[in-house]
Amino acid sequence: MKKNTKQKIIDLAVDLFNKEGFAAISLQELAHRLGMSRGNLTYHFKDKEALLQGITEQLWHKIEQERIKSRTFPSFQNLHHEVQLYYKIQRTYTFIFLDTHVLKHSLVSDQFRKMTAQSLQDNKAGIALAIKLGNMKPEPFPGCYHHLAQTVWMISFFWLAQQVIRGETSVEDGEKVIWSMLLPHFTEKGIQAFKTFFGEAYYNSLGQAFELDIEQLISF
Repeated sequence: MKKNTKQKIIDLAVDLFNKEGFAAISLQELAHRLGMSRGNLTYHFKDKEALLQGITEQLWHKIEQERIKSRTFPSFQNLHHEVQLYYKIQRTYTFIFLDTHVLKHSLVSDQFRKMTAQSLQDNKAGIALAIKLGNMKPEPFPGCYHHLAQTVWMISFFWLAQQVIRGETSVEDGEKVIWSMLLPHFTEKGIQAFKTFFGEAYYNSLGQAFELDIEQLISF
């Protein structure tokens, strides 16, 4: 299907914002890169805020369409899909997650607050169901699983940002970090269910073994 002009503008804008930053690309520059006049571009988007609104409306639509597919039942299978959705969205709309000015914009922040609240609720529902099914142990102390649900969201949402800060360029799997925090709270039944879903090989590849030699970790 041939893209309409509005979609072509959004697609190139997202690509340029991801590569060069939201503030670095003006409507004039965007029009030049598209090979159209600024007047033609502003016919579709009168200013950058209108363009950002068009981009975010597309973003929320994609998120909602994907989340509907796996929201029928709270489970750790759904957690897997949720985490992968976050990573996919971060790769597609990188500039939104790395630019604090964009994140604070009302077009973005208000929706992300709603999305975050729903994600936390889903994480808690997944934990509650796992306990009920005997796949997770009861909460070891008050607050533990509440904080765990929050941490799962934080790792999902800020994974790209922490990679940039660390200068990490490899395709590091943040989902394995999440499971490494959750699995110690699993029962034997839960671990077997996890292995059945992800496979024994995945279970055995969650990360590098911890270095036990303290002399290797401390320099004097």
